[in-house]
Amino acid sequence: MITKTILLNTIVDVKDFVNTVARYDFDVDLVSGRYHIDGKSIMGIFSLDLSKAIKMEIHSENCEEFLKEVSRFIVE
Repeated sequence: MITKTILLNTIVDVKDFVNTVARYDFDVDLVSGRYHIDGKSIMGIFSLDLSKAIKMEIHSENCEEFLKEVSRFIVE
């Protein structure tokens, strides 16, 4: 599992992020406090506090292409 910190500032960012995650067959979870949300769930992401950075857990070791695609959201 690979962990990164991301920030989704706008509705368009959330939409673009979900569309990117949906193209991959591995799981991506977003963790904010005690909440674990499926990265493919737009409604789940909107239930999080998007004013703060969110921990992204990628359940794959072979995800270099995915990381390139979401690099604009990574803040660490």
